[in-house]
Amino acid sequence: MGEMKIGIVGCAGRMGRMLIKQVSETEGCHVCGGTEPEKSPFVGQDLGDLAGIGTAGITVETDTVSLFEKADAVIDFTAPIATIRHAEIAAETGKILVIGTTGLTNEEQAKVTATGNQGAVIVQGANMSLGVNLLAQLTKKVSAILDEDFDIEVLEMHHRHKVDAPSGTALLLGKAAAEGREVDHDAVADRGRDGITGARKRGDIGYAVLRGGNVVGDHSVLFAAENEIIEISHKAGDRAIFARGAVRAALWANGKTAGNYDMMDVLGLGD
Repeated sequence: MGEMKIGIVGCAGRMGRMLIKQVSETEGCHVCGGTEPEKSPFVGQDLGDLAGIGTAGITVETDTVSLFEKADAVIDFTAPIATIRHAEIAAETGKILVIGTTGLTNEEQAKVTATGNQGAVIVQGANMSLGVNLLAQLTKKVSAILDEDFDIEVLEMHHRHKVDAPSGTALLLGKAAAEGREVDHDAVADRGRDGITGARKRGDIGYAVLRGGNVVGDHSVLFAAENEIIEISHKAGDRAIFARGAVRAALWANGKTAGNYDMMDVLGLGD
């Protein structure tokens, strides 16, 4: 088998450029193309130059369907509306789509998930790093052990430019905690406190959100009881960890049947 051909949508963004570099440095695959919206000033520029790795001889295009047709897999860290369309194209072309986009509503997520039943190989992760996925597994296990005498709080901080809150990773952790306790996450999630809120409701999973500076992503899960607190956390120092995870997911998905997968599948961390 030859090298896996990987395309990148939103290739001129921060993650897009990092993905170009990561794919180019990873054995067994190469960048076959990248796209940006038609009005982007980066259209026509060389992908290698954008990523700072030297001229690659491949320029930024606008035709996403064409990118899917020539790629074995496409990696997507864009926006919910764009991701839905990319999932539809993946289904139409029978290709792999690795999704790192966060902030999807339940309705938007349902549309993406449906494409896994229509011919696409969807690998989706709220966070692509090995460490965060290990943290989610630990959160699930600790939650299953500790009863509701331990209040669960998820704390996250990101850079000032992040547009969704709580982060997709924070929600991943909160849902892992809910799964560990065998409760409905949406029924117990407390996603914002302001004013006179009253006492904390027993069994709730709380979220606290911080934004500022250029923080890549800090996440902590606290289990707080009378006179003791257990805290587990992960700090991301560089977005390269997400790019590495996404490329690993694309390589893992090669040859998989159509359907929906996540990073737990990729990393072999499922139950």
